[in-house]
Amino acid sequence: MIVFSSVSKSFADEPTAILDLNLEINQGDLVVITGSSGVGKTTLMKLLIKEYSPTSGEITFEDRPLSQFKKSEIPALRRQIGVVFQDYKLIEEMNVWENIALPLYICNKKEDEIESRVTDLLNLIGLADKAMQFPRQLSGGEAQRVSIARALSTGPKLIFADEPTGNLDSEATIKITKLLKKINELGTTLLFATHDQLVLDELEKEKVVHLEKKAKEQKVDKKEEKAVEPIDEEREKVKQKQEKLAEEIAAADSKKDQKKEKIGFPKLKLKVNFKKNKEEKEKDKEDDEST
Repeated sequence: MIVFSSVSKSFADEPTAILDLNLEINQGDLVVITGSSGVGKTTLMKLLIKEYSPTSGEITFEDRPLSQFKKSEIPALRRQIGVVFQDYKLIEEMNVWENIALPLYICNKKEDEIESRVTDLLNLIGLADKAMQFPRQLSGGEAQRVSIARALSTGPKLIFADEPTGNLDSEATIKITKLLKKINELGTTLLFATHDQLVLDELEKEKVVHLEKKAKEQKVDKKEEKAVEPIDEEREKVKQKQEKLAEEIAAADSKKDQKKEKIGFPKLKLKVNFKKNKEEKEKDKEDDEST
């Protein structure tokens, strides 16, 4: 169903978010993706829905490379991949029913189909009695169940649960984990990204993929070493350029000063002559008056 072939993803501030990942996921699998924060679990999800593209390697979905998908085909791809977020991402202005129904309205489904689908999903998550309540009226566990129902609303082939229990207490964590496991048993492929030990214990018999941070750190160290090697030579070049520039500026300033002196001298002389002539005229005037 999904194949990651030597997939790597790099960013300017994080050179190796994912490094050379090879992974095959079959229809109906439940795969736990684990590792500490920052190892690339969320990046993996964004690669699947084509929010990101791999730096190298290829991802195949339903026997078709994602690199071949046109921009206009991405919405249809995303309808086949439901995402459950750690922070729920429910719309606060919409009640539970409307949050679940929204993707169906976007897909232009008929009213009867929407009503039937939302009713089934509310029963599945055990919140039929809270259909008219708003997200702020729900507990964290309830809000996450609504998020799961919304992810299921379009009937996706795959659910990617990205740290879905990260904001929940232990009781709610177990309930959400069992709900997602039940959804998988009903036929939906499930990728469960988590580093929560309660979840790992609950799903210990499932296939587990460990994303490692060690390789990422090693690659960053190598990059830093390469940057350090030429640093003395670069500093010397910069220093020479600065000295040359300072000399050019000093020479230019000297020329300007000389030019100012040449221009300023006759003006000063004229000013002195004007003052002298004025004084002489005033003296002559005084002499005439006294006479």
